[in-house]
Amino acid sequence: MGSKSDINLDGSEVTIIKTLGLSGAEMDGATLIEKMPEMVFAELMDSIHGLYSLGYVDADKGSFHNLEEFEKTHFRVNSGYKKELKEALDPRPEPKKSKRVRRE
Repeated sequence: MGSKSDINLDGSEVTIIKTLGLSGAEMDGATLIEKMPEMVFAELMDSIHGLYSLGYVDADKGSFHNLEEFEKTHFRVNSGYKKELKEALDPRPEPKKSKRVRRE
């Protein structure tokens, strides 16, 4: 029973989480689009919806289905998942357990 994160993120989700940051600060959708020019809006919207539905990202509006709504919505990483998301972004191998047995 390890503390290894069970969160698996794809490339676009990793990019979004890194762009939003783990500090819990809010970022509006227009700024998020601006900071991620390499991502097509439809892909960004799809990935944000996935992260939102899993609870990893919070939004101040429950509905953002088009560009206008998205730009006005404020997003932030859910602080309840901060530790797990940090581990998912920077996976470190678990230390190997010693096979040595103490004999008495």
